[in-house]
Amino acid sequence: MPGTEEEQPNRTDDGANSGPPLADCVHCGEPTEYPADRPGALLCPHCEWLEAQRSACSG
Repeated sequence: MPGTEEEQPNRTDDGANSGPPLADCVHCGEPTEYPADRPGALLCPHCEWLEAQRSACSG
């Protein structure tokens, strides 16, 4: 059956809490891929993609 535990025996969430805390996106507040101590206005992957689309079309 799809979605059963037998299909994903190696799945662990141990790596989710390791390392420094992640910064929040300045647009939506979702976690970014960057550590919280990184300077600058940080965006989550979705907002980074949207920003790239806006700047690519702005000429």
